[in-house]
Amino acid sequence: MGESPQKTMVIPSRLAEVATVQNAILSDAKDQGYTKEAIFAIQLALDEAVTNAIRHGNKLDDTKNVTVQYTIDDQRISITICDEGEGFDPYEIPDPTLDENLTCPSGRGVMLIQAYMTSVSYNDKGNCLTLVKNKECALPKNSE
Repeated sequence: MGESPQKTMVIPSRLAEVATVQNAILSDAKDQGYTKEAIFAIQLALDEAVTNAIRHGNKLDDTKNVTVQYTIDDQRISITICDEGEGFDPYEIPDPTLDENLTCPSGRGVMLIQAYMTSVSYNDKGNCLTLVKNKECALPKNSE
């Protein structure tokens, strides 16, 4: 089939816009034949990543935008999410699995994104995140 052209979406920093991004990308993933498990993983990672860009990167300032660029083909999907914030160091996020952090209401998003995607990388500034999901890497099916 080959790779589709890169698509770009620019959204204002409003949490209601997360669904707009998810709907567009997940629709394309379904069209490419991605499994329900892969779609779930992409949806969860997008929810976390775009919400983080809006909430933490752009500090809910709807005069700032989040730019989402993605390519998808029958082998993998690659999604880059950039905000207009100052960036952060993903290695400085407290480990949410440590006892002292277990009751914290936030701080698990980056760990979830990494668990559900094939690869995750940040630019040097820390305001752009690239998610890659290989098509053949689906979650194991429940044995029924």
